[in-house]
This record gives sequence, structure tokens and C-alpha cells, in this order.
Amino acid sequence: MLTSTQGTHWYLLQCKPRQDERAQINLLRQNYIIFCPQIISERLIHGKPHRSLEPLFPGYLFIQLSRDDNWAPLRSTRGVSRIVDFNHGPAIVPDDVIEHLRTRCFKPLKIHPKPFKPGETLQITRGPLSTLEGIFMTMLGDERVMILLHFLNRNQQVRIPLTDIERRRPQL
Repeated sequence: MLTSTQGTHWYLLQCKPRQDERAQINLLRQNYIIFCPQIISERLIHGKPHRSLEPLFPGYLFIQLSRDDNWAPLRSTRGVSRIVDFNHGPAIVPDDVIEHLRTRCFKPLKIHPKPFKPGETLQITRGPLSTLEGIFMTMLGDERVMILLHFLNRNQQVRIPLTDIERRRPQL
């Protein structure tokens, strides 16, 4: 289990717009302990899978500090805007929140390596319609699809996130 060292807590820093990376580099150079939760984002771009590493909370970083640390340099660190505070004091982020975020980072989202073909049977895997099957009709942008479901004795056109469907597995 991840815990803070004696007398330290995690705090949230807000970065200046589009300067997350600059803030990270400058804080690390000053020997601060920081955490920037990131995930691997997977999208279809022009029909091909594309991966990129993106911050889970764009514009924010977590920093571990004790009350005895020198907080003054944070105000003038390039890329850092402010320490997020509530009730006139810095907001402490519980250790279990940081631990939870660390376990969730760097797990790629599921994408489909091959585009679907019109008429192909798909299985809905998440959401209120999970376990139902539908017929692929068309892509709606890079992240949604239109499928045809036979539901309530009618054929219904339904828009589903791409991450909520998969090809139907052959029955054994």
C-alpha cells in the first residue's frame, strides 16, 4: 500500500494552461516528489488505431510535501499556477486516492484493430444493453457506431460507444 512518508501529504497543483509538462520538469529539477496520472488513450484516426499518453487530469499535478518543506519556490516555478485550496488552506489529497489513481494509470483502453463491416454482428459488452447483439451499420466519428438492434419486437437504430462493443464470438 502506498503511503506518504512521515509527516508528508499529497496536495494538488494547478498548472498554467498547456504547461503541465513544463511544470513537471521544473518541479523535478527542484527535487519535489510529484505524480501526474496518465492513461494511454487509444482512438481510431482515419480508420487506423492511434495511441497517445495523456494526463488523466489535464492542467493538474499532485505534489508530496510536509509542513516543514519550503513551499515558497512553488509560486515562482515556471508552469505552476497555484496550489489548490479549500477553506483558506491547501487541500490535502488522501493517500488512498493517490494509490487508487496509481493502480488505474497506464492501462490501455480497448479498441478494435480492424474496422467493422456493414452487416457484421456485434455484441454489446457494457451499459444497459449489454449482452444484446446488433448489426453494424456505420461509424459515427472515431468513437461511436450505429448498430441495428432487434429490441421490443422492432428493429431500432442505436448509437453505441466504440468501447462498449466487440465482435460476436463464435458459438461452440
